[in-house]
Amino acid sequence: MADRAYINSRVLKWARESAKMQVEVAASKASVPVSKLEKWEEGLSQPTIRQAQNLAKAYRRPFALLFLPDIPVDFQPLQDFRRKGSKTLGTASVFIIREIQQKQAWISEVNEENGEPKVPFIGKFSVTDDPVMVARDILETLEINPLFYVMDNPIKEWIDKAELKGIFVSRTSFVHSRLTLDSDELQGFAIADSYAPFVFINTDDWNAPQLFTLVHELAHLWIAKSGISNAVQPVLEDKDKYDPVELFCSEVAANALMPKEYMLRIESASMKTPGEVFGISKRLGVSSFAFLVRALKLNLITVDEYRYLKKEADKGFQDFLRQEENRKARQKEREGGPSPYLLRVNKNSRLFTQIVLDAFKGGSLEPNLASNLLNTPTNKFPKLEAQLYK
Repeated sequence: MADRAYINSRVLKWARESAKMQVEVAASKASVPVSKLEKWEEGLSQPTIRQAQNLAKAYRRPFALLFLPDIPVDFQPLQDFRRKGSKTLGTASVFIIREIQQKQAWISEVNEENGEPKVPFIGKFSVTDDPVMVARDILETLEINPLFYVMDNPIKEWIDKAELKGIFVSRTSFVHSRLTLDSDELQGFAIADSYAPFVFINTDDWNAPQLFTLVHELAHLWIAKSGISNAVQPVLEDKDKYDPVELFCSEVAANALMPKEYMLRIESASMKTPGEVFGISKRLGVSSFAFLVRALKLNLITVDEYRYLKKEADKGFQDFLRQEENRKARQKEREGGPSPYLLRVNKNSRLFTQIVLDAFKGGSLEPNLASNLLNTPTNKFPKLEAQLYK
């Protein structure tokens, strides 16, 4: 008979519920009927060690946690700034938030203990300040000129410049291959910590909305408002459905990515066709929709022109997405998919990966902890390191 795991039934139930996992799904992870899992959670019987280990893995909790005498104190949930009526956060969203919180808590403690200076711009402004001033400060701090990007890929330039200033940027669309993120639930979140500010971006979209989300989340850091976001975009209508903080941060993002002085220099004649709008917005690294909203707010186009151009841009965008899908499929056939180690570096954040690897190689970080922090066996660390410079 297999050895039983004499775990705490209350902790077992809490672990499942905090993972936002239905009992039917959890039972399948342990390959048992629902009735048996319910008995474990009621303390009427005990799982085998293997079954308990499978559940701990499914809930992304340490196995030893199930033996604690009481429910542990978990990470505080991030403030929910999402649009009213948004979908309840699912398992994937909960897991990615928890994973980033774990990384952030570790590096924040390390930086504070090592006497590292606080990041000076966290909370430098508030939601009552002028979003134009906040946008200008972000651009000056990161040393970015949105009119003259150095790289062909604006979002990579923004990430590189942000991490040079001590902001950890994590990007992914999945927790693992069978658990993907839903952008309707979560587009991004920010942890506005003075020792280790973190920004997360859901990559379940193309680069332009990701860039807008990134700058939106940076605005959260500048006003020290940690929280999660969705429906991140310039807003024209139904403003009552959005949190004031979200409206402010989107206004900051619009001013940073599409500065007023540049917008006013664009000839109105250059905004008369969807092709022209797409060309300008692509140079700025934003979506046609974001550009049109900005142009309308600055009275560079009329409401009728906005409606026409948006309708045509929506059609063109669908064509663009189909072309992108075809291009990616052809590229995958030729080269295969992106390296799993590159995806892992992006998910961990390049800056975070570099710090952990340096600490591990310097002997100040135990192998098990380094492996857990980077979600990678230590014998695969050279493959991670090789991706840092690509």
